[in-house]
Amino acid sequence: MKTSTLLAIAATTSTTQAFTTTNNNVVRTQTSLNMGLFDGVKEAFGADGMGDLDAERETPIDRWMGWNTKKDDSPGEVSKAPLDFIDSMDEKNYVTVSLPKPMGIVFEENDSEFGGIFVLEITEGSNAETEGTIRPGDQLVAVGTSKVSGLAFEEALGTIIDSKDEKTKLVFFRGPSKFLYGPAGASAEWLDEFVAGAKVESTA
Repeated sequence: MKTSTLLAIAATTSTTQAFTTTNNNVVRTQTSLNMGLFDGVKEAFGADGMGDLDAERETPIDRWMGWNTKKDDSPGEVSKAPLDFIDSMDEKNYVTVSLPKPMGIVFEENDSEFGGIFVLEITEGSNAETEGTIRPGDQLVAVGTSKVSGLAFEEALGTIIDSKDEKTKLVFFRGPSKFLYGPAGASAEWLDEFVAGAKVESTA
């Protein structure tokens, strides 16, 4: 991780058995199938037995758990979502604040696996502390209408520094980076629409 920066900004063959009944006698037939044991399953349900996901209906928890959005009527144990899961495609899990500079926010960079920056701490007596919305751990998603999620530290921070507004609008995801980025993260399309201020469909 980078050193914290204080935003004090001014600055096989297999066999199957089939059975038929004729005149109350059971006739057993044997057929050799030149296919793998599970090929039929693959053809019916896809290579992983789950089938293709409908991208428009797929949500972060579907990707995280490997669930199919189509109904499965077969009995079996259902995977459970992580107890700490936070849906990054639900607007309720975002906060927005407008702050003057210096803001008094200490940002830290996420692991390189994800990129982007998050709030490490709030400086005592700062504009950010006085306003009271931002919390340590919040993931910076946008500055104004510019999406900065996933950007390198300097680039994301530079977007705040370059803002000429009297008060700079910041949008944060209130959750850990693993639920904003990667398999469990919001789709790029959803996030683009959200940052642009468009009405987006919640997955809740």
